[in-house]
Amino acid sequence: MAWIRRKWTPEAAEEWTREDLIACILSPLAYFLLSLGLLHALLLQTWGYFLLILGVLISYAMYVVIDPKLRTISEEFEKKQAKHLEELERIQRWEE
Repeated sequence: MAWIRRKWTPEAAEEWTREDLIACILSPLAYFLLSLGLLHALLLQTWGYFLLILGVLISYAMYVVIDPKLRTISEEFEKKQAKHLEELERIQRWEE
């Protein structure tokens, strides 16, 4: 999966990329296959199990594609949040 970007900078993670497009395509496909697969697996139909397994595999592929980008965005958000809370505490101490 060399065509999937694994390392992200915070600035690059904010942009819309092909990884987002891939995740947007895989997400409804996985949801559809999981729903249909579960329905038919509960009815004990063999192809329902195959659809269910395929849905799980596509869900995992979606996770592999989008997780590095989401982690980068989350880490950057946590840094900004910590800086904001620090600033808020400084202002609150000044007011007292």
